[in-house]
Amino acid sequence: MSVDSRPVFVEMTPFRIEPQYVVRVWGWSDLRPWYDHIADKDPIGEVWLTGDECRVATGPHAGKKLAKVFDEHSSSLLGPEAASSGSPLLIKVIFALEKLSVQVHPDDRLAKKYGEPRGKTECWYTLAADPDAKVALGLKEGVTLDRVKAEITDGTLEESLNLLPVHAGDMIFVDAGTVHAIWPGSVLLETQQNSDLTYRMYDYGRPRPLHVDKSIEATRLTTNAGIIPPKVLPDRTVLIESTYFAVEKIPVDVSRSSTTLHSPGQVSPALSYLFAAKGGARLTSPSFESVDLPERGIVAIPASSPIFAIQDLGDLDLIRITARTPGK
Repeated sequence: MSVDSRPVFVEMTPFRIEPQYVVRVWGWSDLRPWYDHIADKDPIGEVWLTGDECRVATGPHAGKKLAKVFDEHSSSLLGPEAASSGSPLLIKVIFALEKLSVQVHPDDRLAKKYGEPRGKTECWYTLAADPDAKVALGLKEGVTLDRVKAEITDGTLEESLNLLPVHAGDMIFVDAGTVHAIWPGSVLLETQQNSDLTYRMYDYGRPRPLHVDKSIEATRLTTNAGIIPPKVLPDRTVLIESTYFAVEKIPVDVSRSSTTLHSPGQVSPALSYLFAAKGGARLTSPSFESVDLPERGIVAIPASSPIFAIQDLGDLDLIRITARTPGK
């Protein structure tokens, strides 16, 4: 007699996640008004919203780290057809007071070559931007890897970077293998594969390790990186659809049912997150206690979630981020 060893797909209710404030040398000391947080000592550069060490704030799993919840309830969170059990996406808000290092992320193949589970493809949604805000995205046409190596050595790598002005509302795709750097002047909502793999090429003389050989190996001279034009649909605006994630703006006119959230063409339930870029919301349902979504907060919506309603508590700008399974 055979035993069915497949994970059990049982109902799991939405839950809010507490942010984790991550120290970065290039970050801010005071995150207000974005977050009510002032750094004790070292500056904060990233607010992780779905990191493995983030803790659940509401519901039956309150107090647990997110990684543990995924370990215990992967099928309910990700859906019965999920290819893996861990958290697939890392979502964060980036606060840069100084330039980040010039860097590149490996793709899945290269990451696995060095014993890592996955690479790092990401995107940046611009929450706010100064008039002169820009990012470095990719290499200028004609630049070779030999030239990149020479400019790393002599400190002139910025001369080969493609600079891109950014404005509030821009969606920027950063394909794995793209040489890039975030410059001061913008606040970015970053969605990425759940990986912190970064190969630093150049760091302006800061006393941090570089990964020149691996960064050169990871670099692709031409990638799909760039600003993605939004796709306006009757019930949402699709900001980006990639192999690993989809990001959408979801309008809520007073209240909206979760049954209307499924993306066009979505055939099976999947994990998603609701992020309040502005304003606040409340999730209500006969099946669970109400869950408040504060400004700049995030709520996980398991694939097995019961039906609920989203209520606009005022001036809501709602972003939906959905995990996608490569090849599907």
